[in-house]
Parts: sequence; C-alpha cells; structure tokens
Amino acid sequence: MHHNHVRWELPEAYETGDGVVRWARLGTGGSPVVLVHGTPYSSFLWRDVAPALARTRTVYVFDHLGYGQSDKHEGQDLTLTTQAHRFARLLDHWGLDEPSVVAGDIGGAVVLRAYLLESARYRDLTIFDAVSGGSWERGLFRLMRENPEVFAALPGYAHEALVASHLRNASHRGLRPDVLEAYC
Repeated sequence: MHHNHVRWELPEAYETGDGVVRWARLGTGGSPVVLVHGTPYSSFLWRDVAPALARTRTVYVFDHLGYGQSDKHEGQDLTLTTQAHRFARLLDHWGLDEPSVVAGDIGGAVVLRAYLLESARYRDLTIFDAVSGGSWERGLFRLMRENPEVFAALPGYAHEALVASHLRNASHRGLRPDVLEAYC
C-alpha cells in the first residue's frame, strides 16, 4: 500500500556533546535488534522494515549525527571513527549488551569499527552493501572533494537535481516520488 505522506518520527534524544542524536524504540518483545543506516540516508530507510521486525523483536533505530532528524551544524566531527565511538556509547545508553545489528553502507564500517575498537558486542551482525574504509568515495564524491568551489557555487535547483539523481541511482527499482522527496 502506498502512503502519500510518509511519517517517520524519532521522539527520543541522546545528547552526544556534539549535538543530539534522535532515536526510537519499536516493539517490546523478543531480543533487541539495532538498524544502522548509511549515507546519504537516515533511519527513514528502515520505515517498512522496523515495524515488521517490531512484531517479534524490540527494534532500535536512530539517525547518525549530521543526518536525518539528528542535529546538523558546522564543525561536527562526522568521521567514521567518531560515529563508531558514538554508536558504542548509544548502545551503552540503551543498556544493550549484545543486540543483533543490521547495517548498510557506511553503517557497516561504523558498526565494525565499534566492534573491533570500541568494545561493542553483538549477538549477531548483518552488513550489506558496506564500505569498510579506504578510498570509498569515488565518482561524484571525489569530484566534489576536488572541486568544492564549483559545487558550492551551484544554484539551489542544480544542487537539488544532483542529490535527487544520486538517490535515484542508488535504487534498482527506483524510488516512489514521496520517498525521493523525503530523502531529499
């Protein structure tokens, strides 16, 4: 079924010292599972998966700092190193000793680093389409890094078109217009 307006709320707040991470818990039964998004997305990625899992599990979703409904401001440390540290602290905040963890894209690198270097422990770990470090930013992102003045000078409509086309390129079947709009 298609909804015209997709509502996705993260009512809880976790203060990191570099801004507030927004999060939500769905469901109350079964063992906990934490869903971890990548870039340029947010926990909105899990809007269909989380409620389905919540029928039998306790599901935790959150937006990395700098993404979605979490705080975004100049000067934040959004490196994988710091995001992994924040993720480990968030698990502590939730009181989760060994949750199941599902992560994609940079979320995969974040949760692996939290496990290997931040003493986070998981019951099981599922990663998909994950970056694991190194020079993973190629193509468009490399162009942007090498020519920041060009991209900074783009008018708003051109920037929006680039973002929308990047998001469309990331989906095999394409995104419904309301979903694409929510991501943009």
